[in-house]
Amino acid sequence: MANHSNSRHTIILLQNSPNRATRTFMDYDSIGQAMDGICGLYERKLKDINPSLRNLRYDITDLYNFIDGLADMSALVYEHSMSAYLPYDRQWIKQKAFHHLKRLANGGR
Repeated sequence: MANHSNSRHTIILLQNSPNRATRTFMDYDSIGQAMDGICGLYERKLKDINPSLRNLRYDITDLYNFIDGLADMSALVYEHSMSAYLPYDRQWIKQKAFHHLKRLANGGR
């Protein structure tokens, strides 16, 4: 089985704009997959803004600005020992995204 701490069901709650109708969620089998999903959201936004761009390049500051630019974003992560979901804020997501991208940049998963 995968690393127990990483194989935790994760739900990302987000709201794109102040309009409450833009609230949505995405769920993933692990924290790492959730971070991939957040990066994917940002990459789709970059492609929408720059459709002719072939290679997307961005750094962690760009990703942080994207996350901070959302009206709201938080995570619910399943904690096996408690059989419950624990809430995490935008700062936690940014920290996890940083470590995730760093791992990918170093060629590991």
